[in-house]
Amino acid sequence: MNEMSTIHPIDHRYGTPAMRDIFRQENRLRQLLRVEAALAEAEAELGMIPAGAAKEIASKATSGAVRPERVGEIEGEVKHDLAAVVYALAEQCGGSGKYVHYGATSSDILDTATAIQMRDAIEQVELQLNDLIGALSEKAVKYRSTLCVSRTHGMHALPYVFGLKFAVWLDEFLRHHERVGQVRQRALVGKMGGAVGTFAGIGPSGLSLQALVMAKLGLKGPLVTTQVVSRDIHAEVIFTLSLISCTLDKMATEIRNLQRTEIGEVQEPFARGQVGSSTMPHKRNPETCEKISGLARVMRGLMVPAMEDVVLWHERDLTNSSSERNIIPEAFILLSEQLHSILVVLKGLVVKEDRMRANLDMGGGLVVSEAVMLSLIRKGVERREAHGLISQLAGESFKSGRPFSEVVSSNAKIRSLLSESELNASLDPRGYIGLAEELVDGVLRAAERNRSKGL
Repeated sequence: MNEMSTIHPIDHRYGTPAMRDIFRQENRLRQLLRVEAALAEAEAELGMIPAGAAKEIASKATSGAVRPERVGEIEGEVKHDLAAVVYALAEQCGGSGKYVHYGATSSDILDTATAIQMRDAIEQVELQLNDLIGALSEKAVKYRSTLCVSRTHGMHALPYVFGLKFAVWLDEFLRHHERVGQVRQRALVGKMGGAVGTFAGIGPSGLSLQALVMAKLGLKGPLVTTQVVSRDIHAEVIFTLSLISCTLDKMATEIRNLQRTEIGEVQEPFARGQVGSSTMPHKRNPETCEKISGLARVMRGLMVPAMEDVVLWHERDLTNSSSERNIIPEAFILLSEQLHSILVVLKGLVVKEDRMRANLDMGGGLVVSEAVMLSLIRKGVERREAHGLISQLAGESFKSGRPFSEVVSSNAKIRSLLSESELNASLDPRGYIGLAEELVDGVLRAAERNRSKGL
């Protein structure tokens, strides 16, 4: 495809090739015809149409005989997308054409084809999640004991280990993996109930027909529908994808912040020959992470029309149709781009451990002020008094520029309560990471259980 002739960036810029292929119009037509073939075969098995007619319909539906160009010509005349597919297929089937789409309504075919596409797309998401879970596990192991400083409100908090950041993200993606599996169980639903879901055009064998068609296509049949499958199902899919996108945005935002010149603890990969700025040769911008965050804004926005689509007039209207043509492909394709991009970032992430240590030591021990305070409390000092004293000394350190460790060590009250070894232990950031490493290990064990289950 010529990029200069396209309109939507999805056509040439975003999404993995495998995910884009699922939502190409050629594949959409292929799936619509696949559903028509399954319908004809099932009807023949139940004695509703001649076996020869079903064979002819299935053959023409799956052989490529129905050309997209012809479907487009007919749609231009009849102004109905599914009717154009039915008429184009019937043209190819000769006398058997009268049995094409027998007893069905457009939404039977459209909704069922959408379920097939969502199934294939969810499989792609699961594959990407597996790769990401593996990459996060590797980083959590590698940086399990790498000291850095944590930040709350954007300010230095306590000593931390870099591997715990990856463990927190990994924990979220284990839940996302579980959510995708759960939504798969609910979302892959087609229908074959006719005009308003009552099987009036099919007759007493309607439920059997629906079950048989869904079995042929590897989908579930619904308990009940109107003319369409209830759109809470589709909204849940979009919500799940958007929630995954939120965690990707969370990761990208953290990496972007840690790459800031003033922090400089990580850097996303920068390829040889890559240009960071058209005018500033020194620039090494976190552009991939910025892209991930930007696409997350679009992903969150897709939730609004998805929820609006749940509300239809009576047994159905068409207000959902135009929005779904956009939001379902966009949600899957944009998420595939985000997942691919974060994996590229993680695999090539430059981690600057020396800068982490320099930032940790920046305040000369300020990040372990809590540890010193707790040491005083253990010596019998009231908490409020201990907090006030350490806060005062921290203020002196800020104001004077003297290292906090030096200010604390020169305080008479602290020297009277804590021995030199006790004070040194309190001021050691390595000794104040708590159970951070054990927490990393716990998440890694959960990831291994997830992998061993084949999830």
